Amino acid sequence: MTHHHLNCNTDTIHWGWFDATLKPILTIDSGDRVTVDTVSGGPASLPGPGYHVPPELLQIHEKSPRRLPGHILTGPIAVRGAMPGDVLEVRIMDIQLRQDWGYTFIRPLAGALPNDFATGEQMIVALDRERRLGRLPWGTELPLRPFFGVMGVAPPPAWGSISSIQPRAHGGNLDNKELIPGARLFLPVFNEGGLLSMGDGHAVQGDGEVCTTAIETALQGTVEVVLHKGMGLDYPRAETDTHLISMGMDPDLDDAASAALRRMIDWITSTTPLSRHQAFMLMSLAADVRVTQLVNEHKGIHVMLPRSALPDA
Repeated sequence: MTHHHLNCNTDTIHWGWFDATLKPILTIDSGDRVTVDTVSGGPASLPGPGYHVPPELLQIHEKSPRRLPGHILTGPIAVRGAMPGDVLEVRIMDIQLRQDWGYTFIRPLAGALPNDFATGEQMIVALDRERRLGRLPWGTELPLRPFFGVMGVAPPPAWGSISSIQPRAHGGNLDNKELIPGARLFLPVFNEGGLLSMGDGHAVQGDGEVCTTAIETALQGTVEVVLHKGMGLDYPRAETDTHLISMGMDPDLDDAASAALRRMIDWITSTTPLSRHQAFMLMSLAADVRVTQLVNEHKGIHVMLPRSALPDA
């Protein structure tokens, strides 16, 4: 197992889009670990004096064009031997803050209440890396629980260039706050190498991400990437030591929920002796259906089922 470090700079990022034609910045073997540096935000999101701004963020603002509306992503990372139909398991080992501030904003015609705010507003949140707290301008301190809002592979070639805003089968802007250290994200592969990119660092976020943003910030994450051949997965899902997590994303929240529920039924029946009827009844008793986010055009639902509720296979 080799441990790589992928810095964030104008040569290692793509701003706003996923595309199957992007060339890998780094190529690794299955089982390797990569420490990935990320930054977040455009020029309008910068704080005033007194905060540390990563110099590479300013260089990216100056020299790296934003092709589509979206996020600054580090990558892609190719995995040797990965081919369409395979699965990349992204084991999240560690996540650390890279700066002492983050930002949260509202803008008109966006978020879960698009018509309620006629003007926009942004706040800078001071981040205490030692105490793992974020201090809001009015004095409230929130415990931090950092994760990457965007983790995704390159989409099918026929899709062309797509914005990083909408989550889809390739993953991308999942905004799932359960993807913290210890979680494992499974992504279907659509292109040789898989081509994994990461970004959109969140210091903390509530389910729903209702105003459009979390505390957006720069993060450093260490992941271990494992290639699975012939796993047959066609949509992202995740696991923790305590839960199985199925996902659904769709412009219609009901359809997103239906997709996440059906994927959990399939997961249960493929790994336990339970029938579909039994699996659905079990989910009604033991699973939690959560709104991942309401703001990425394709809304997200994730279903969390405790491992303790499952019978032995």
